[in-house]
Amino acid sequence: MSASVPLKDIRVVEMSHMIMGPSCGMILAQLGADVIKVEPPNGDKTRDLSGMGTAFFPLFNRGKRSIVLEIEKDEGRRVFEKLLATADVFIENFRDELLERLNISAGALRVKFPQLIITGHKGFLSGPYQDRPALDEVVQMMTGLGMMTGSKKKPLRVGSSANDIMGGMFGVIGILAALLERKKTNEGKEIRVGLFENCLFLVAQHMVQYELTGAPSVPMPNRIHAWPVYDIFQTSDGEQIFIGVVTEGHWNNFCRAYGLQRFLDDDRLQTATDRIDARGWTIPIVAEIIIGETLADLVKNLARLNIPFANINSPEDLFNDPHVLREGGLIPSINLDGKTFRVPALPLELDGDGISASTSVPSLGADTESILDELGIELKLNEVTTDEDMRVIHE
Repeated sequence: MSASVPLKDIRVVEMSHMIMGPSCGMILAQLGADVIKVEPPNGDKTRDLSGMGTAFFPLFNRGKRSIVLEIEKDEGRRVFEKLLATADVFIENFRDELLERLNISAGALRVKFPQLIITGHKGFLSGPYQDRPALDEVVQMMTGLGMMTGSKKKPLRVGSSANDIMGGMFGVIGILAALLERKKTNEGKEIRVGLFENCLFLVAQHMVQYELTGAPSVPMPNRIHAWPVYDIFQTSDGEQIFIGVVTEGHWNNFCRAYGLQRFLDDDRLQTATDRIDARGWTIPIVAEIIIGETLADLVKNLARLNIPFANINSPEDLFNDPHVLREGGLIPSINLDGKTFRVPALPLELDGDGISASTSVPSLGADTESILDELGIELKLNEVTTDEDMRVIHE
């Protein structure tokens, strides 16, 4: 069952591309906001991506309405400003100098629309780097996340657009806070979200560890484990499983269930520190036991013992996961070709209900006419009337 949509009376105008800005707008749309995506005549650049970029546009733009405007021209600019006058929130992720040139910087817009909440998604917040371009992989390398994921010699980016998506989430957090404040002040707010600062937030645990201990950060593949069993093991049927034995109860239950009473009786393994220090000789023994078990039996027994475990999945495997397939776990969305694709629901529940409304991906300019009609503006088209050639001529 789908939860009520708390932002149903909020209008968002989004003029952004790629992932960070669009993910912010997508989440707001999932929460019920009317999100109007302003696109240039050629559309968001991610509409035509393939390969690993195939999912970008449909995933992060579903549930929105699309309007084509040329805001560089007087006619399009007039429509754009009339649209902003009806909006609660404006989302953008362009370079400041471009916004200044178009006279739609936060400063300019706040003079014209004092109640508008303006959310800019940037590469960097104010400071020495504020004018530098950034990408998810750029900031992962700058902040040490790439080193922590791989190594100093061979840094690796995280296997998703984690910073872009999380940056969009911080945009939502800022917007929700500004909406609450606006109820008291009747004034809008300028919000800026930094991709670099987002990644800095992710690696803060390693920064603080160094601050407190003086010990250099160790990449995750080479880290000193903090638990007696926290490893990936081979099974008898050629599969792999991660097992995390992290509490005293886990240790006792695991040892009794898998014939390791000798571990419990060993004077060298009586404290958590003892067990961590002994990993060099205990983990090979554990591995010998696990490789004699099937994956199915391990899953059944570890679940019964309440010990954390995980199959080693590929993302596509999750379409067969019973928890993902529960009611409301996947949202059906309709792509531009009319085919349905499934997307994980927002990771939250409101009063026990998930956010799971079905959504569609807007074709370029699909809602131009209806939005202009709402604004009381007449639409004229050039002789070529494809989506890509739609133009707003005048009021």
